[in-house]
Amino acid sequence: MSIHRPALLTDHYELTMVSAALKDGTADRRCVFEVFSRRLPSGRRYGVVAGTARLIDLIRDFRFDPTEVEFLLRNGVVDETAAAWLTDYRFTGDIDGYAEGELFFPGSPILTVSGGFAECVVLETLALSVLNHDSAVAAAAARMVTAARGRALIEMGSRRAHEEAAVAAARAAYLAGFRFTSNLAAGARYGIPTAGTAAHAFTLLHDDERTAFASQVATLGKDTTLLVDTYDISQGIRNAIAVAGPDLRAVRIDSGDLAVIAQQSRELLDSLGATETKIIVSGDLDEYAIAALAAEPVDMYGAGTAVVTGSGAPTAGLVYKLVEVEGRPVVKRSEHKATIGGRKVAVRRHKPTGTATEEVIVPQGVPDRQPNDRLLQRSYVVAGESVPLPTLDESREHLRECLISIPWEGLKLSAGDPAVPVTVVPAG
Repeated sequence: MSIHRPALLTDHYELTMVSAALKDGTADRRCVFEVFSRRLPSGRRYGVVAGTARLIDLIRDFRFDPTEVEFLLRNGVVDETAAAWLTDYRFTGDIDGYAEGELFFPGSPILTVSGGFAECVVLETLALSVLNHDSAVAAAAARMVTAARGRALIEMGSRRAHEEAAVAAARAAYLAGFRFTSNLAAGARYGIPTAGTAAHAFTLLHDDERTAFASQVATLGKDTTLLVDTYDISQGIRNAIAVAGPDLRAVRIDSGDLAVIAQQSRELLDSLGATETKIIVSGDLDEYAIAALAAEPVDMYGAGTAVVTGSGAPTAGLVYKLVEVEGRPVVKRSEHKATIGGRKVAVRRHKPTGTATEEVIVPQGVPDRQPNDRLLQRSYVVAGESVPLPTLDESREHLRECLISIPWEGLKLSAGDPAVPVTVVPAG
C-alpha cells in the first residue's frame, strides 16, 4: 500500500464514528461540516486559503482499495458492515468554500462540506492535512512577498520538508507570489517556473573556484548564477567576472552579514563593469530578514526553511466541525472551543475605492448585501461531481488583488488586530 493514497489519510477515530453511525442508523443523516480557524497564529493579521484545488483532486480519487479494507478488518478498526461501506465509498455530497488565494480571518467558513454524516466525517483528516499545511506556507510566503517590495523570490526549501510536502509548499509559495521554485517536481506537476544554481559542493569538487565557474559557464552559458561565497566573497566575485565577463546574469551569496555584503558586492561588481549582474541572497531568510534588506542592493531572495515551515506557524490552526444536522444547527459548548451552529454565508464588505472594511458572516440566513460586497463562497463539488476550478495563476492573481484590497496596516509584519474585522450576524 502506498502511504500517499488519499484514503490512508483517514484517521482511526473517523472510522470508529463511521462504524457506529452505520450500526445505529445515523450514517446517512444530512450534515454540514465547516472548516475555519478560531484564531490566527500569533503575530499574523490574515490567513491565506491554499490547497483547495489539491484537496478537491484528492477527494475525487478518494477510494479504499481491497488491501486497505482488509488491513482495517484484520486490525479491528472496522466491522464487516463498515468494510462493505468503505469498499463502495465515493463522496456524493457538496463542497463550497472560499476561493483559493482568498484571505481569511478568525471564524471565516473557508470550506463547507455537506452530505451524509459518514461520507463527510471520513474526509476530516484529509481536508485538514492539506489545508492546514498549504495555508500556513501561503501565509508565510505572502508576508515575504510583501516584505520583498516587488523584488523576486525563489522557493528553495525542499530539503527541509517531507518529499510530498516540499512539492505542496512550492505550489503554495508560488500561489502567494514567489516567482520561482527549485523543486522540479512542482515545476512538472503545476507548471511553476523553476530556477537554481550549483551548490558549494560543485566548487569544492574542482581544484579551484575559477575552474568550477568555468565549467558551469561552459555548460549553461553566461545566463546563469554563480555561487561566490564558498571561500572569499570578494575574490569569488572577481573570479566570476573574470570567467564569465561583465554580462554574467547573477551571483548568489548564501552567508554572512547580508546587508553589508550586498553593498560591498554591488560596489565591486560595478567597479568590474558588471553593472547589470544581479545579486541573489539566501541563507535562513524569513520575512523579517527580507524586510531588513529592503534598502540594500539585492535583486532576488532565496527562501527555504522559513517558507516551507510556515515561518514560525507550521499550521494554519484550521478545524473541521459539524455545524448542522438535517437542517438543525448544532453547537459545541466546550470552554474556549465553542462553535456557532448552522451553515454560514460570508461576504467581504468594501469601500467604493475597493478597500476591504469588514467580513460579515451570517449563520442560517442570507447576508444583507450592500453595493460593494463580495460573496466569498463558491462551489467546488456538486452532488459528488467537481466543477471547473480556477488555474493556479488565476488563484495567484486573486491573492494579489486581495492583498491590495486590505488596509495598509494589515500588511504590517508586527502583531496587531486582524486586517479586516469580522462580524457574525445572529441567526434569524
